[in-house]
Amino acid sequence: MPFRFVHTADLHLDSPLRSLALKNPELAELVRGATRTALARIVDLCLAESVDALLIAGDLYDGSQTSMNTALYLAGELRRLEAAGIRVFVIRGNHDSQSTIKKELTLPSNVHLFSGRVKPILAKVLENGREVYIHGVGFDNPHAPDSLLSSFQAPVIDAVNIGMLHTSLAGAPGHDPYAPCSVAELSRHGFDYWALGHVHLRQVHSEMPLIVMPGMPQGRDINEAGPKTVTLVTVGDDGSFEHRAHEIGQAVFERLAVDLTGAQDWRQMLENVGDALSATRCRSVADHLILRIALTGSTPLAWKLRRDPDFLAAEISNLAAGLTGCWIEKIDIECRGMEAAASVSGPDPVEELAALIRSDVLPSHAFRQEASAMLDELLLQLPRELRESLAGDEETAKQFAEAIALSGSDEVLAHLHGDAGEADR
Repeated sequence: MPFRFVHTADLHLDSPLRSLALKNPELAELVRGATRTALARIVDLCLAESVDALLIAGDLYDGSQTSMNTALYLAGELRRLEAAGIRVFVIRGNHDSQSTIKKELTLPSNVHLFSGRVKPILAKVLENGREVYIHGVGFDNPHAPDSLLSSFQAPVIDAVNIGMLHTSLAGAPGHDPYAPCSVAELSRHGFDYWALGHVHLRQVHSEMPLIVMPGMPQGRDINEAGPKTVTLVTVGDDGSFEHRAHEIGQAVFERLAVDLTGAQDWRQMLENVGDALSATRCRSVADHLILRIALTGSTPLAWKLRRDPDFLAAEISNLAAGLTGCWIEKIDIECRGMEAAASVSGPDPVEELAALIRSDVLPSHAFRQEASAMLDELLLQLPRELRESLAGDEETAKQFAEAIALSGSDEVLAHLHGDAGEADR
C-alpha cells in the first residue's frame, strides 16, 4: 500500500477581516468564517481519500488574535481525523509563535507537533518494507532571519524522507523573510519531498526532489486572489511521488476588468458589466466569487461614473445579486472620457482644467513631495501587514501615491463637469 498524505499550510484560522473595501456585513461575515470552512474541507478531503496523514507546514493560527474558541474548533476537526486513524504532523510558523493559546491547548493523540532539532518520525512502512519518515523543525520565535536547514538531521538511509519547513525561500513580495534558503540547498539536503509553508501562492519549485509550496487554502482579500488549494501526495512502494492540487477555498477573490469603450449610455454600460459578470461566474467553481471590478476604456460616461459612485455600486451589486454566490468587493473606475469637441463657444473649460492638472500639477516635484508626505502619515495609521501590501518598497509607494492623486483629481473633475449628459441615464 502507498503512503498518501495531504499537504497544507497558512490556514490563518479566524484571521480578522483584512479588506477595508468589504463594507457589506453579510460578505464580511462570510470571509471571516471561510478559514474554518477551509479546515473542515481539508479534513473532509483526508477522510474521502483515506490518506495516512495530514501535514500542516505552519501558520495554523493568525497571531495574537487567536482565541481559545479558535483552538477548540481546531481540536474538534483534528479529532475527526483521530477517529479515522489519520495522523497529523504540524510545524509552527511565524504567526503561530505569536498565539496566546498555543501552550494551553491539548491536541489529540494523533497530532505530532515538531519543535527544535528532533529525530525524524516513522510515518509508515510500505508494503515492500521501505520506511517513510517525516522530518520537521518549528520554533516559537516569530523571527527567523537565518536558514533552519542545519537543524534537520540527515536523511534516513534506504527510506523515503519528507521534510517540513516554514520558509520564505529567497523571498516573496508581501511576505516577511523567514528561515530563508534556496531551492538548490533544499535539493542538496537529500530529502525526497519538502512540504513548505509561508508563501501564500502555490508553486511547485522542483519535481526531483519534489519541493512544493501549497499556497494558502483560503484567501482573505483581493491581494490573495484566485483559487486556493492543498496538495494531495501519493508515495509509491518504489519511492515515486504523484501529486495534484485540490481546490479548497469556499470564497475566491478575483479581479475583473470590464472595457467600456464604445458604451454611449448607462444602460449599455450595465449590459457590458452584466455580460462580464455572468461569464466570470460561469467559469468559477467556487461557492462564492468576490470580485473587484475595474471599469476601463474610453467612454463619454467616465465623468458620470465618477460623479455617482454609490449609485454605480448599487446598480452593479444588483446585477451580481442575480448570480448565485457572486459578490462585489469594490469598483475601480479607470476609464477615461472622450476628448470634448470644441464648440462654437470654445473648448470645454473642465477638459482644459483636466489637461492642465495631468500635464503640470500631478507631475510637479512640489506636488509629489506633498503627496508622499501625506501617504507616509496615512500608512503609519495602518497595520504593518497592510502597509507592506500597499507600499512594500519605495517604488510601490510612489506608484500608489500617484494612483491616489490621479483618482482623486478625476473625482473632483467629475463633479465639476456638472450634470452634462444627465439625460442619458
